[in-house]
Amino acid sequence: MSASDKYPSESGRRRFVKGVVGGAALAGVGAMGSATVNTLTTAGGVGGGSTIAKTIAQTGGPAPRGLPQIPVQVNDDGYIEGIWPETTTITQEGQEIEVAQEELGGTTYSGAWFQYCGVESQENVQPNFESDNLFRAASGPPYDWQSNTYSGGDRIHIDDFDDYEEWGNGIGSDGVGKPAMTTWRSEDSDTNLNAIVIRSPEIEEAAQNDEWLQASTDQGFMAYLNVCTHFCCIPGYKELEESARYDAADGSYCVCHQSTYDPFTIEEALFIARPRPDE
Repeated sequence: MSASDKYPSESGRRRFVKGVVGGAALAGVGAMGSATVNTLTTAGGVGGGSTIAKTIAQTGGPAPRGLPQIPVQVNDDGYIEGIWPETTTITQEGQEIEVAQEELGGTTYSGAWFQYCGVESQENVQPNFESDNLFRAASGPPYDWQSNTYSGGDRIHIDDFDDYEEWGNGIGSDGVGKPAMTTWRSEDSDTNLNAIVIRSPEIEEAAQNDEWLQASTDQGFMAYLNVCTHFCCIPGYKELEESARYDAADGSYCVCHQSTYDPFTIEEALFIARPRPDE
């Protein structure tokens, strides 16, 4: 068993990895990311650059890294909301700029985690964009329970996840995690931030002994931005039987190019965040 393994493979439990991917891989990602920044963003962009993000693990396919985790909390009324970093001013290349950044669970949590695939141009990732940060049900979800419970735009509530330890939809294993397809920070915005919210006993258990998970998850709830890091498609968690062919029946599967992700393995990934437009 490697040092990064939280549990032996025969236990059937997933692993929560905290290390950064290997240096050679990072060098490749950095070079590719820099080229992307130079060719697809304007010279006036701000707030980009080398970034270490907490992500759900990329487990297969051409995607260069995992999907960025969104820290969550259950508010006093039982609604699930994402945590957005505090706005602060830093000096970058001799220029004072505003960024969304704060220390959370021993980690520097930054809005730059979400600055890729054009998301960086959206107003809802601007540091000062005003939002209640609640997760709201997306329209046309692939889960019957969600369609029967919510209309698009409804707030996601903890009471509707009472069966998370047993829930299943015939794809993969039952009781792994109950999902909802949502939008985040998208009220009063022209574009949506697509996210998956999951309540899982595996997250709940792992958070007992992990500083980051204690700070970024709540009562088994976790979330991540649902935009594939390969070609900006929208992956699906427990949506398609086809995902079993790629060992992702209990994971997130992008049908476009077969990239796969494990929401229950959290790791660090280094990448080049694209600058936001300079307004």
